[in-house]
Amino acid sequence: MKLFGYKLPAMSSLLLWGLLWEIIGQMDVTFFVPPLSEVFVTLFSIIGTPAFTKALSETAYAFSSGVVISILIGIPVGILMGTSRLVDEILLPWVNMFLSAPLTALVPVLMVLFGFGMKSIIITTVLFAIWIIVLNSRAGVMQINRSLVEMAKSFGANKMDAFTKIYFWAALPEILGGVRIGIIRAVKGVIIGQLLISIVGFGALFELYSANFLMAHFWAVLIVLFALAFCISEILAYLERRVAYYAAKR
Repeated sequence: MKLFGYKLPAMSSLLLWGLLWEIIGQMDVTFFVPPLSEVFVTLFSIIGTPAFTKALSETAYAFSSGVVISILIGIPVGILMGTSRLVDEILLPWVNMFLSAPLTALVPVLMVLFGFGMKSIIITTVLFAIWIIVLNSRAGVMQINRSLVEMAKSFGANKMDAFTKIYFWAALPEILGGVRIGIIRAVKGVIIGQLLISIVGFGALFELYSANFLMAHFWAVLIVLFALAFCISEILAYLERRVAYYAAKR
């Protein structure tokens, strides 16, 4: 970002928004926006409490389980769709439908089918994350140079060899891009699940703090959630840039 011709360091925009937040909070315009300094003081006061630790562990378990399931299912399905026209024609309409549909409307159905426990929250997380992983994996495979596949076949590679040594590695930039976006969507899915299905984890903290008008506590938990999602996204973006040379090799 540049200001008056000078290049500012990375994250400068966040510092500007933080300064604006602090000014609005100090002006006491609304109780909903406390000063940012108060939010950070509150964050350091609650971050080691048993309630916060329990909420973090419950949210991390549901989030990581949903993301792992989405990756283990989404990548093979996407690669299969990219390599098989029949499978692609069967699954693509459903993938596009679930990607664009308001998935929150399916939460009551999941509650009826799987109950009010952690299983439903994990399934909700998977539903939010998996579809973009499938589509990106499919897109990566469909951009692979066909000569690579023909060369592998000429050397006697079977389907598993082609999957592990050609399709996955050549489509890796798009796969990582899909995983990165899927993780961001998974954050939304796990919080929606914890708010609507079973009031546990960060969802329970959001419910508690908002009901008691503890807005500094509310924003502190929200900042932690955003920071975790941002860090994971940036790590995957870095890996995505590191493997971008695979795209040129296609």
